[in-house]
Amino acid sequence: MPMHESFFKVTKASESEFKALKGQSVSLALLQFGPGGINPAHIHPRSAELLFILKRQTKGLVHFQMNEEEEKDVVAVAAFGSANPGVVVLPTSLFGSGIDSEVLIKSFKTDNVTIQKLISANMG
Repeated sequence: MPMHESFFKVTKASESEFKALKGQSVSLALLQFGPGGINPAHIHPRSAELLFILKRQTKGLVHFQMNEEEEKDVVAVAAFGSANPGVVVLPTSLFGSGIDSEVLIKSFKTDNVTIQKLISANMG
């Protein structure tokens, strides 16, 4: 499936989409990355995750994935040990949550101008 630059799409098969998964302790997500696409840093508060890269490769650190290809798509499947794993996108959670700027300045060892830019970019 050709995708435009920086495209990222998640198709979920979780309890929300399929009520029959309630109590089954399993869910799935299909991840599609266009060239330059990124799945932002996040956690799953109610589940561990097992990720399979099905097409090409992607790099990840503490839980993000990014397609570094300039012209090729990446496709991945993530399996979870919960029918309702949840997701918390860290940039939004940190910079869009109302946490005191001073805490963010000290946590990220940066200045107020940088933190204010990040807050502005992540306000929903």
